[in-house]
This record gives sequence, structure tokens and C-alpha cells, in this order.
Amino acid sequence: MLPVPPGSPRPPLDPLTTGAVGLAVVAVSSSAPLIAYAAAPALAIAFWRNLLAVAVLSPFSLARRRAEFRRLAVGAGRREGLFCVLSGVALAGHFATWVPSAKLTSVAAATALVATQPVWQGLIARAQGRRLPPVVWIGIAVAVGGAVIATGADAGISGRAVVGDLLAVTGGMFAAVYTAFGERARASISTTTYTTICYGICALILLVICLVGGVRMTGFDGRTWLAILALVAGAQLLGHSMFNYALQKIPATTVSVLILLEAPGAALLGWAWLGQLPRPYALLGMALLLVGVVVVVLGGARAGRRTTPPTALPADPAPLEG
Repeated sequence: MLPVPPGSPRPPLDPLTTGAVGLAVVAVSSSAPLIAYAAAPALAIAFWRNLLAVAVLSPFSLARRRAEFRRLAVGAGRREGLFCVLSGVALAGHFATWVPSAKLTSVAAATALVATQPVWQGLIARAQGRRLPPVVWIGIAVAVGGAVIATGADAGISGRAVVGDLLAVTGGMFAAVYTAFGERARASISTTTYTTICYGICALILLVICLVGGVRMTGFDGRTWLAILALVAGAQLLGHSMFNYALQKIPATTVSVLILLEAPGAALLGWAWLGQLPRPYALLGMALLLVGVVVVVLGGARAGRRTTPPTALPADPAPLEG
């Protein structure tokens, strides 16, 4: 894979990237329902899903990307290595806030409020000197509003729910920082190397938090371990990793808006698995969400064509191997 210098046009979308994003949306939709279903502390769930993901990825990355690891540690790629580490720190912040929120408030509310991520992503892009077209901001507003309506998020009716709602919003902020650093790192680092480092740093930080906080990390029943394994296979490896793969060709702001498609999926799964029935406004919210996503994707692509012509670059050979 050839590096993509900062400011250079991204390679054009291809069926593999489009399929990876679609798979990621389906996979991450299962995250909140599985977290709510698992009979384990939220932080322990977050730790195990990251550690087990690293255990799966490490044999591939160490076998095929040793030179890349050396370059990031002691070579010319130390700056990109720092982005990987900072992304892992932000991911730990995301999991440490959003995963508990799914147990303190409803699945629908937690998923909808973390869906404020595109707003923070847009502000980060603006702080980096990128001017987002007005149509993109309109699309973000419509999509976030649709996510909130679709999932029936509210301010909570108890102190426990209010804390969960605030944690979910904070999780959205950390997710935006995580995606922004990931976008910088993925400009020149393979997906497998990036995710191995990022998930490893995240797991280490969560381990420290669990040990300091006295969080129970073992002794769970079989169904809870199955839920954790499902989180690793689905939301982590097929969700986060596929979005990370797409960051080479899709801007972080657009990826954040696409992640909003998780909201109605999580609400429907929460209804089917946990009996948490969405409000009647769900269909309207889903329609608005889809409209907002389309506006952001098409508006951003049109703005990109006006500023720089597309230039094709070689892509990673496969999502989990590139």
C-alpha cells in the first residue's frame, strides 16, 4: 500500500470499500443490545472485546507487517505511530463512557445520543482548517435529528438515566476524536497494523481502569461470554475495523455520519431481543436519517470533485489483511 500524503485526494470508492461500510453498519448495530444483554460490568466488557480482538489480529499483523511496526517504533513513521496511540487513548475514552451508558439508560437512548459524533467530527474538521460545505452541515443536522427521533432518545426520567445520557454524549465526543486520529494514521498505515496498535492501547488503558476501580473481570456465565465473543466478532472486527479500513477512502466526517445508520438498527434489535419497543416516530426518524446520510455523502463528494480531481491509488488487498 502506498502512503497517501496529507491533503492529497483519496482513491475513488470501490465495491470492496462500499461493502465494508455496509457490513460495518450491520455489525455495530448489534453492539448496544449485546452490551445490555451481557451480565457483566460494562468496563469489563469493553476490555475483553478489545483484548480478544488484538488476540485475533496479532498473528496476522506480526507475521505480515513487522517492517511497518519497526518503522512506526524507531523509523520515519513515528508520527503516524503516535496517531495510532492517541487513537487508542480516544477509543478507550469512548468505550469507558458509552459502554456503561448502554446499561444505565435504554439501548435506544444510548445509541441515539452517541450519534452526536458527526457534530463533533465536523467541529474537529473545522478546527483543522477544513471548510465543510453548508450542505454537509445540513445533512449532519438532519441525520442526527433523525437518529434521535428514530430511537426515541429523551433526557431520561431518572438520575440513573440522566447519567447514562450524559455518558453517551461524551462517548460521541471521544468517538469523533478516535475517528479523526484514525483518519490521519490510515493515510499511510495498513488497516491491520493500525487496528492492532489502537485496540492494544485501548485494552491496556481499560485494564488499568478496571484494576484501579476494582471491576470484576472474570467469573461470568456462559451466555455472557458468548455475548462478549459476539461483540468481538461483530461490532469490533466487522464493525470498527471495517470503518477504519474505509477511512483511507472516505473522510472522517462522512464515516461518522454513516455510523448513524447504527441507530435504527440498534433500536430494532433492542426491541427484538430485549423488548425495548421504539416509539411510533421511528419510521419518520429512520427516513430523516437516511436523507441526512445521502445529503452528506453526495454533498461531500460533489464538493470534493470541485476542489481536486480524483486520483487512484492502490488499495489494501483485503479489509482484515491490509
